[in-house]
Amino acid sequence: MTSTPRTPRYRGIFPVAPTTFAQDGTLDLPSQRRCLDFMIDSGVDGICILANFSEQFLLSDDEREVLTRTALEHIAGRVPVIVATTHTSTAVCVERSRRAQAMGAAMLMVMPPYHGATFRFPERQIYDFYARLSDAVSIPIMVQDAPAAGTALPAAFLARMAQEIEQVSYFKIETAGAASKLRELIALGGEAVEGPWDGEEAITLLADLDAGATGAMTGGAFADGIRPIIEAHRQGDADTAFALYQRWLPLINHENRQAGFLAAKALMKAGGVIACEAPRHPCPGLHPEVRSGLLAIARRLDPLVLRWGR
Repeated sequence: MTSTPRTPRYRGIFPVAPTTFAQDGTLDLPSQRRCLDFMIDSGVDGICILANFSEQFLLSDDEREVLTRTALEHIAGRVPVIVATTHTSTAVCVERSRRAQAMGAAMLMVMPPYHGATFRFPERQIYDFYARLSDAVSIPIMVQDAPAAGTALPAAFLARMAQEIEQVSYFKIETAGAASKLRELIALGGEAVEGPWDGEEAITLLADLDAGATGAMTGGAFADGIRPIIEAHRQGDADTAFALYQRWLPLINHENRQAGFLAAKALMKAGGVIACEAPRHPCPGLHPEVRSGLLAIARRLDPLVLRWGR
């Protein structure tokens, strides 16, 4: 009989911190620190930095270094920090990951190697990529199974990596049919799958929790709304979990389907957390009507983000 996942070192809500820029596109580190303080005050169990929702694809290597050091030094152990270190090159990913671990990262989040719309690699190369990364570090690795990579990662393959590669033990499942994939991964991987996690801004959160997810990586703006859903579900209170999810779903949906990674920044700017909500060029800013709709939904819910900096 397949064993069940072991008690995870990390569980709960680990939202993605946006990267804050000034209007001219330079890093705004004072706003970045305020963003992290707000996220901790909102009740997160941990924070992820340098993810896709952090605009990591628009950052230089030197900026990644500055942001990693700034975040880890400022958070100073108040909550664990996951650092995303994805790169197509095994050697570059290994070096990024070693530096992040040395600076105090609790976990690494890494997508499978890919580049653009067509450069993909076979399972043997992906397996070796994660195996070499595992050999280079001593902290957990979260495999990010996201549509952005365009790389098929069957549950059986993920389970085999969990069982055979020492540090590969967490999995953020963001593909279509996430709950079914989580269920299969847990059944196949058993105790080697320490952390089966939900992603995609919690748009499939309740189904994923029902499937056995123990963590959720969401947008960074309203953990105070999402964490109680996770806690009610963990305590077996399905009615409360459903009611809370039903209440917050319009905001979750607007972030996931309309505003994307700019939702957190827009909410944080509206609440005085950060000075500027602009993305880095060439990303366009939010359409005014999308922003207006986001704020209108949020005001009905009164999340901490709209009050924290006022």
